[in-house]
Amino acid sequence: MRGRTAYILVFSVVSLLAIGIVMLQSTGAFARDSHGDMYHFVRRQGMWLCIGLVAMVGAALTDYRWWGKFWPYLYGLAVLLLVLCFVPFIGMKINGSYRWINLGFASFQPSELGKVAAIVFLAWWFHRHENETKQFLRGFAMPLAVVGVIIGLIALEVDLGASSLIGLTTLAVMFVAGASLLWLVPMVLCGLAGLVYVIVHNPERLARIGAFLDPHETRLGEGLQQWQAMVAFGAGGVPGVGLGSGRLKMLYLPYAHTDFIFPMIGEELGLRFTLLVVFCFLLILFSGVLISMNAKDRFGMLLGFGITIAISLQAAINIGVTTSLLPNKGMPLPFISYGGSNLAVTMLLVGILLNIHRQGRREPKPRTSAVPATSLAVRF
Repeated sequence: MRGRTAYILVFSVVSLLAIGIVMLQSTGAFARDSHGDMYHFVRRQGMWLCIGLVAMVGAALTDYRWWGKFWPYLYGLAVLLLVLCFVPFIGMKINGSYRWINLGFASFQPSELGKVAAIVFLAWWFHRHENETKQFLRGFAMPLAVVGVIIGLIALEVDLGASSLIGLTTLAVMFVAGASLLWLVPMVLCGLAGLVYVIVHNPERLARIGAFLDPHETRLGEGLQQWQAMVAFGAGGVPGVGLGSGRLKMLYLPYAHTDFIFPMIGEELGLRFTLLVVFCFLLILFSGVLISMNAKDRFGMLLGFGITIAISLQAAINIGVTTSLLPNKGMPLPFISYGGSNLAVTMLLVGILLNIHRQGRREPKPRTSAVPATSLAVRF
């Protein structure tokens, strides 16, 4: 099974990419910002897919320990780009959020790079300070403070989804690294209290919670997306209405090609394909954990686990939101939703996982001693 883990990972990723391109072609033509071009989003997603493939292959061929050596540069670049989001003529304000920077040929979301920087730093830190993970300063406060800079900048962009994702991934990596629960549990409670405070004092977030609790009553307002998503799942049933025959994408469901593409799969392709998508993400989780457990060193183990939990958490949150199991929070479905930054960075992370697998397989097996039992008896 260990030797086939990479094949399982690649098969799952390719399957999700194929479903994503097909569904983007089906839904993108009806998006408000398609400019009347039915291939607009497919072309742009194809461009980012090519960039992602190059990044994935490059990462798969590069020793993953390289990331640990150059983490300060990656971290500095991520912080710089996050700051540039607030600089006029460079940062882009869309729907009240400063999440993008203008690259000329496309826009880029620096929070995706911040996610990579946080995971790499945490893996390096807890590998370097393995014997101090139970201490408050080096095992909790210092790594949390470093990652907190990235989380804080993303939160200032008004992107609570990405900041929460990085925060949860951070806590998961710290738990696996062996950080003391004496510090982690209060941190989780404080984080929940802070989240409640932000929601209560933000009318938009509070309205989303109300829509989550009663989607029927808010189906014409804040609960529109989740209500229409449930209608899409119900209309598709088990067999689906047929590829390209869905109706909810025709401006009834906002962002059907991005954050809410999963209900479109349910409407057009049916329950079988929605379960296939969930199964592929479960395979990614399974193969990622297996690769991490068989890494050749602690850095590879923590790096692989951080990557796996970040991808899996993002998928779980998106699926939870679109099936009305979680409050509405804009977050793309990895490999499927339209979004070039997320696609390219996620494929980069998959490439790092593949290299951890390759390096783990190259690790020489310990040789068994051929010393006769009589010699051992003399030694001892």
